[in-house]
Amino acid sequence: MLLLYMTIGLLVIYCILILYYKLGWKEVRPFALNTQQPVTKISVIIAARNEEQNIGNLLTSLESQTYPEEFFEVIVVDDHSTDNTATVVQNFASVKLIRLQLENINSYKKKAIETGIAAATGDLIVTTDADCVVNENWLKIIAAFKEETNAIFIAAPVVMQNKFTLLQTFQSLDFLVLQGITAAAVQKRMHNMCNGANLAYERKAFVEVNGFSGVDHIASGDDMLLMQKISQRFPGKIFYLLSKGAIVTTKATNAWKEFFSQRIRWASKATNYNDIKILSALFAVYFFNCSIVALFIAGFWMHNLWWGLAGVLMLKILIEFLFIYPVAKFYNKQKLLSLFPLFQPLHIIYTVIAGWLGMFGSFEWKGRRVK
Repeated sequence: MLLLYMTIGLLVIYCILILYYKLGWKEVRPFALNTQQPVTKISVIIAARNEEQNIGNLLTSLESQTYPEEFFEVIVVDDHSTDNTATVVQNFASVKLIRLQLENINSYKKKAIETGIAAATGDLIVTTDADCVVNENWLKIIAAFKEETNAIFIAAPVVMQNKFTLLQTFQSLDFLVLQGITAAAVQKRMHNMCNGANLAYERKAFVEVNGFSGVDHIASGDDMLLMQKISQRFPGKIFYLLSKGAIVTTKATNAWKEFFSQRIRWASKATNYNDIKILSALFAVYFFNCSIVALFIAGFWMHNLWWGLAGVLMLKILIEFLFIYPVAKFYNKQKLLSLFPLFQPLHIIYTVIAGWLGMFGSFEWKGRRVK
């Protein structure tokens, strides 16, 4: 019974945390583009490795930007691609292609972004991923938001494209939760959270914090670990841009192995956070999920524990649904919510496994094995 009481205690903490995130999401005000034409000079940096199937779609969407051409540039840094990524990029005359030369380094993506920034002329660095597609007003909205708020670092929305397969639907729902938490955490200034598929930050701020120095030994973390450094140097200058026109669409993975590698990679950053608030939130969520698994296993010897487990799961689903519904509505993903309760066991299991392997295991990323 002690395990059940411990799980209930963690449930209470979890519910308080999710309700706090819900309040944070409610406080985020959608950004409305004004009539004044922004004039911030932007450099879009894209690190790409073996993306010949995707990067053309991204660059086409960047060609369609309503932001004046003279105010932005696009730089693609090819990270040792073994396919035709570079050839596809060269078909876009306005895009600057840089080939990453360094090898045997700890984080290729960070080095690629750093290389792109070194060649950039813009005052505002905007990053996205090669497998993404952006809205035609994407840069105009980011620039206008930057000029209105005087933000140093901007986190912005990302949505996952899904084809209604089991895996991709699950990913899309899971990603909605992460996006909702991201917006709420930034709004409440509770902890740093963002996604490298849609980020903007001042070039001079990147230089002032010495770029990725100090975190360049970590394969992942080109987004949140940089955000952590900039927020410490410029407190109060981190903002979340909530705008449908600023949403970046990214692709879901096509295989379970690829999905787990991605989530393990994301989890691997956790031990490098020096913010006690995000560490506390991550560990509370992780141990709560672990306690649910432990409660289920213990139920084989004490069947009454399963009744307690059922109650815990019902409350967990309810509190999460209250949070995710307005998030799904913003992204026009309400239809997916009918499957939300059914994915609970899968979500709990993957959280436990990915969290453990993120700290103690290894993962594959872009054809490279990383520990």
